[in-house]
Amino acid sequence: MISNEVLFFGGFLLFVILMLAIDLGIFNKKDHAVSLKEAAIMSSIWVAFALGFYVLLVTEGHKLHGIENFAQLEKITKDHFHNIRLNPDDFLASLQIYKQNLALEFLTGYVIEYALSIDNIFVMVLIFTAFAVEEKYYHRVLFWGIVGAVIMRFLFIFVGATLINQFGWILYVFGAFLVYTGITMYLNRNADEKIDPENHTMVKFASKYFSVHPEFVGNKFFIKKNGKRMITPLFIVLLIVEFTDLIFAVDSIPAIFAVTKDPYIVFFSNIFAILGLRSMFFLLVNIIHKFHYLKVGLAFLLMFIGIKMLAHHWLHTWGFTTTHSLIVIVLILTISVVASLMFPKKMGHPAKH
Repeated sequence: MISNEVLFFGGFLLFVILMLAIDLGIFNKKDHAVSLKEAAIMSSIWVAFALGFYVLLVTEGHKLHGIENFAQLEKITKDHFHNIRLNPDDFLASLQIYKQNLALEFLTGYVIEYALSIDNIFVMVLIFTAFAVEEKYYHRVLFWGIVGAVIMRFLFIFVGATLINQFGWILYVFGAFLVYTGITMYLNRNADEKIDPENHTMVKFASKYFSVHPEFVGNKFFIKKNGKRMITPLFIVLLIVEFTDLIFAVDSIPAIFAVTKDPYIVFFSNIFAILGLRSMFFLLVNIIHKFHYLKVGLAFLLMFIGIKMLAHHWLHTWGFTTTHSLIVIVLILTISVVASLMFPKKMGHPAKH
């Protein structure tokens, strides 16, 4: 008999595949520069889907693990370290508390991943600029980059969940790493990030193991020349985007494990944010430089999440819930955005001759 987790997870993957197929096959048959209006519509749609999934968890979240009685509810709550109080005399009320908390964990994880993805956008802009990619090919690269990211996140998340279940102390390693990453990000907040097209790790890797065509060939990743299959610079850009996402996943996935230990909720929140990243890129690409305090906000966000992982036993004793985490996270992000708008970055004055 197929388990509830497999059915729920399979249905989610089917939804993701369907939406990506519709996106590539209907809305983007031809390569084109994505307009601000189109990006806003797609971003709204993905956010609406995420909120719809939140509602689904509030109403049907118990079906994820097939909870039918209090004993099952108690076991799942214990196995996934849900910070909730159950009433053994009222199964239905306890089940509702569980579903609401599950949905809130998903929403909090989604906000964290979406926020950290913004830093990814900074780097993607640098990549496309450094390699002089035409704007009309951005969508194609990001689409296949996201397909690869979904597969990598799946492996990362379920391997991470297995490690946490086997070695509880690894949470402290994740927490210390996030605090370190947050401090490093804060200290380097004003550093100029650059992409060196010739000396990038993935460029050297591709040049060593593949035959590389020296020029872009439209939207093609591969071409055949004189009977020899070659990769194009556009495929190298795709490899760099995947490599970049791999690096960001090292930060973002442990961050969501600070909110929930349920690997399915970690995966769902992560993938919804990743799917919305592409449209958010086109929405923010021309204005992201205005949010110059956002990197400071993300640094404090990572430090907060890391400290939360390191002190989770004490916070649980003090009654620090998922709701409190969400409030702190939203507050950090709001302050960084508002500060950026209230105190715009001063442009350098031209040199006098």
